[in-house]
Amino acid sequence: MRTLFVFLQEQGGEAVAKSGGGKSLFIMMALIFVVMYFFMIRPQQKRQKELRKFREALQKGDKVVTSGGIYGVIVEIKDNYALVEVDQNVKLRFDKSTILKDMSDATPAK
Repeated sequence: MRTLFVFLQEQGGEAVAKSGGGKSLFIMMALIFVVMYFFMIRPQQKRQKELRKFREALQKGDKVVTSGGIYGVIVEIKDNYALVEVDQNVKLRFDKSTILKDMSDATPAK
């Protein structure tokens, strides 16, 4: 009985060594990394690049939304901040990094 058990263990070990277990593991890990790059990392980098271009192209009079959900119109633009008018004679200064969307194209809700 013990001899059969040892014999079966040896055959199992040979089957793994012959199939190239180390190579297939490396290939699977590389494949997982490639898939993660194309489905997670690359789209995020593309969104960040588009957002950076949007923030650089901001102009006076643009309707925007901040990360806090405040809607307003840009009154003044400087290097690091934008002065946004949220109501008549109510102006708030926001860091450019908090401005998320351009609402000029948005249609008002009914």
